[in-house]
Amino acid sequence: MKKINDMLVLALAVSVISGCGMLAVGPDFQSPEVTVDEAALKAPGAGWPMTTNLTETGEFKPAPETADPRTELKAEDIRTWWRQFNDELLSSLVENAVSNNRTFLMAQQRLEQARWRYAGSWSDIMPHITGIGSHSRAHVSENGSAGVNAYTRRDTFRTGFDATWEIDIFGGVRRGIEQADALMSKAHCDLADAWVTLSSEIGSQYVALRTVQERLKVARANLVLQTETYDILKSRMQSGIGDELAVNQAKYNVEQTRATIPDLLSKEEAHMNALAVLAGTMPGALHSQLQTPIDRDWLVEPKKLSGIPLNVMRTRPDVRAAEFALAAQVAHVGVAESFLFPKFYLNGSLGMESIKMSKFLDRDSVYGSLGPSISWPIFQGGNIYANMKAEEAAMDEAALNYELTIQTAFSEVRSAYSAYTQEYHRYESLKGAVKAAKDAETISQDLYKNGLSDFNNVLDAQRSLLALEEALTVSRGQITQDLISLYKALGGGISM
Repeated sequence: MKKINDMLVLALAVSVISGCGMLAVGPDFQSPEVTVDEAALKAPGAGWPMTTNLTETGEFKPAPETADPRTELKAEDIRTWWRQFNDELLSSLVENAVSNNRTFLMAQQRLEQARWRYAGSWSDIMPHITGIGSHSRAHVSENGSAGVNAYTRRDTFRTGFDATWEIDIFGGVRRGIEQADALMSKAHCDLADAWVTLSSEIGSQYVALRTVQERLKVARANLVLQTETYDILKSRMQSGIGDELAVNQAKYNVEQTRATIPDLLSKEEAHMNALAVLAGTMPGALHSQLQTPIDRDWLVEPKKLSGIPLNVMRTRPDVRAAEFALAAQVAHVGVAESFLFPKFYLNGSLGMESIKMSKFLDRDSVYGSLGPSISWPIFQGGNIYANMKAEEAAMDEAALNYELTIQTAFSEVRSAYSAYTQEYHRYESLKGAVKAAKDAETISQDLYKNGLSDFNNVLDAQRSLLALEEALTVSRGQITQDLISLYKALGGGISM
């Protein structure tokens, strides 16, 4: 009875020691401090309000007494940026992609894997119990040391449990749990980053599709205009009052414009197929919805970004993922360092053993043991130390990657905002150019019909009009693309 009590006291003492936490080898993770220059937090200058008046250096300057047309970019705008376009189809594509996009669903499964690995990491801090059961029959040599009087055959029946419990005195197991926890958090951030990328990619492809469809509309409208001019010239030539050169020049315009349409149709098909895959459906499934044109201008009012908030940069999912990757590596350094220290175990067994099946369940067949053990790798040829130093180098690499991710985040925000605002300036200038080109085309037609101008002026005016309308359409789409890029750079789609 005294032996049993001694074993119980030993088990209780070990449990208390293990629960106290003791120490944990390796460095403790602390969130890195982000030091950013004041200049980096300021949004790049863009010369608003917009005006077509330029300085000698080509910079935009505010028009006198002109109100700023921009609205401040708000957190709600960033969280659900796609709703600003008031396009139900776009909102549906973005919001339904969560359930159907294969890339996003794979990211969800990676998070699920990380969760289960974290749950499994806790098993290392608990006792490991193994059930056993065996039967063996031994034949003993009569000529051996046992002698001729020994039993030559013997059965052994055994069943029970073996238990091993590592007492985490130096914290190697706890560091492993910390690592699994950080990797689970990183997987969660990776999922959020996948959503930011997915939503922006859907928006980008959708805008590209609508831009191509607008370009098709412009090309077809100009084709009608140019064909009418060609028909008039051809009729005049057949009546003997026109010349063949003008007819051929008009024909050249018509065919050149017609040649742009197949390429635009090919681009339209490619964008629709890309959107179908992003939405998680087979290519062709969304054609009937996507081919329906939009009868309104979906260009949103210009946005203003007074400054780049540091907390937005810290909450970007890729930045958070880099931080958790660093935390995981810091914990892994502790795991590697723990192998320099001894490991303590509490081992025990309990079961039944008998050489006769008839006595297997007797009280005297019970066996048991309980006691500590220690394992300490005295010499490994420097392998443990080398592995620890390698993990420390990996930790330094993860810290540098975190800093690089922060720098990249600021670069993306500033570049996207600059591209967005400057394209708006370009768009305003192109609007004025298109208006002037339409007037020039009308005037050139009137002058030619009245015999006051050469037909080359008409051709030049029509070519200029087509080129400028094409440029205006592309610019409108590019503004929206740049705005989506800005939302993505700010972590669009994620709660701030």
